[in-house]
Amino acid sequence: MLDSIRKNGVTLAVFAAVTTGLTAVVNYVTKPVIAHQTAVQQKILLDQVVPPTLYNNNIQQECYVVTDPALGNNAPHQLYLARKDDKPVAVALETTAPDGYSGNIQMIVGADFSGTVLGVRVVEHHETPGLGDKIDLRISDWINSFAGKVVHGAADGHFAVKKDGGDFDQFTGATITPRAVVNATKRTTLFIASLPPRLASLPECGESNE
Repeated sequence: MLDSIRKNGVTLAVFAAVTTGLTAVVNYVTKPVIAHQTAVQQKILLDQVVPPTLYNNNIQQECYVVTDPALGNNAPHQLYLARKDDKPVAVALETTAPDGYSGNIQMIVGADFSGTVLGVRVVEHHETPGLGDKIDLRISDWINSFAGKVVHGAADGHFAVKKDGGDFDQFTGATITPRAVVNATKRTTLFIASLPPRLASLPECGESNE
């Protein structure tokens, strides 16, 4: 009986060691591939909100961290700075619409420093399928309506959904969701326009706060 227990224990130990080793090898082999694909997808997203014709730096390497209530909460948000011949020209900035119908809507907004929106994408949401999910580019091209629009200050009544007197379409049966996205885009664009004096002092992504 003891010999059988020892034999089974050894077998299990060997199996566990082999499995652990294989997992480590697979992780080692696939980690660079996953990292590369993640970087590729991030670059595609950034180029959708800041056209690559506007800049010639490596925008992914110009990552900074900002924290401001204008971005929907007090959490840190990543900012990607676009430069043309070393001159800052635009920003792609993560932001949050906290007042979506089904909770937070995570977005990325691209804008220049004059208040012109270059592009907007929703990267995460929990809005109702068939209604609020039209903010997702996979469902509708509504999100493309922001490109080229200019925010003329916080009191700009045009930068609102039509139900509120603005220029942006709402969805049939769902006004809360597009209103949240429009308002978040407006706040974020105005925040970006205020950034130039602060750009040199922004902490880099991954920089320790200690």
